Amino acid sequence: MASLTIDSDAHVLECDKTWTYVESSQRSLMPTQATEFNTDGSPRTFWIFEGRAHGQSNVGLTNTTKESREMADVEARLRHMDELEIDVQVLFPTVFLRPLTPRREVEILLAQSYNRWMADVWSQGKNRLRWAAVLPMMSMDEALKEIRWAHDHGACAAFTCGIVGDLMLSDPYFYPLYSTLSDLDIPMCIHAGNNSYIWEDLFQRDSGYSRAKLAVISAFHSLLMNGVPKRFPGLRVGFIEAASQWVPGTVYDYARRQERRLNNPVDRTTVLRDNHFYVTCQTDDDIPYVLQYADGQLVMGTDYGHNDTATEIDALRYLKTQGQVSAQQIDRILGDNAQALYGLRN
Repeated sequence: MASLTIDSDAHVLECDKTWTYVESSQRSLMPTQATEFNTDGSPRTFWIFEGRAHGQSNVGLTNTTKESREMADVEARLRHMDELEIDVQVLFPTVFLRPLTPRREVEILLAQSYNRWMADVWSQGKNRLRWAAVLPMMSMDEALKEIRWAHDHGACAAFTCGIVGDLMLSDPYFYPLYSTLSDLDIPMCIHAGNNSYIWEDLFQRDSGYSRAKLAVISAFHSLLMNGVPKRFPGLRVGFIEAASQWVPGTVYDYARRQERRLNNPVDRTTVLRDNHFYVTCQTDDDIPYVLQYADGQLVMGTDYGHNDTATEIDALRYLKTQGQVSAQQIDRILGDNAQALYGLRN
């Protein structure tokens, strides 16, 4: 049976409907939209959370429609996927790529409303629109309830950023989540971004790379160094939207530290496979080189719905035609590897 072609990192843009899945008495805690106008008269839309404005990620975007990005027309999204030769998209949030609230009760409501919106989308999507659940990380008991609910309503991953509050993902605080994810056969996907006001404020004047990408790489190294994959051998972890050329250097650093500490050689070519780590690559990565360290562990996404350095709406078709790797490797990156990461089956 032929492998599915899977977009391992697609997005939705939250809209007013996203925040309607809570009781009316709680609506006042949900975000509101504001609009300002650029000097050329074009509008810019922001979400207001806890007094902070967060811009949308679709400025200047012309290769997708508003109805598809915001899931106002699920059938239109599916038709566009057909045009792009994509069988399944794994949907990630947009506004949750930064910290939104310091209040536990609000975080729970935001996660619940978003997840129920996604479950509604999945129910209309003919099982082609799978999604990563947002979890209220400040309340671990609620996070575990939410991922169990999401698992039963189409979620195929748990979404997080590499920094959560003042904790690295290797902290024992997250162990109950890793145990539950292992039991549910759901991966943890660490997406570019951060969920820490400390990190956000530190890099607010720096590039998006420092604010969003370094948190992913740091989490990769920290999980390895602290032995989290060995403690939870059933846990799969995806590192999403940070490209892949950092993998060889980070693996090399980890291996050298382990060899000095344990006086045992580390096979650098099997670190990702042995620890059930998967990484999204981009078409302009040196994929043959990265494959020396990540054979069987690379996946690819389009960043559908965004307009940033990771966005390449035609990435999956381009990989099939630009000839950087073999047809067998292409099938694995776009199909088998993604199916293994997300637990998807034909």
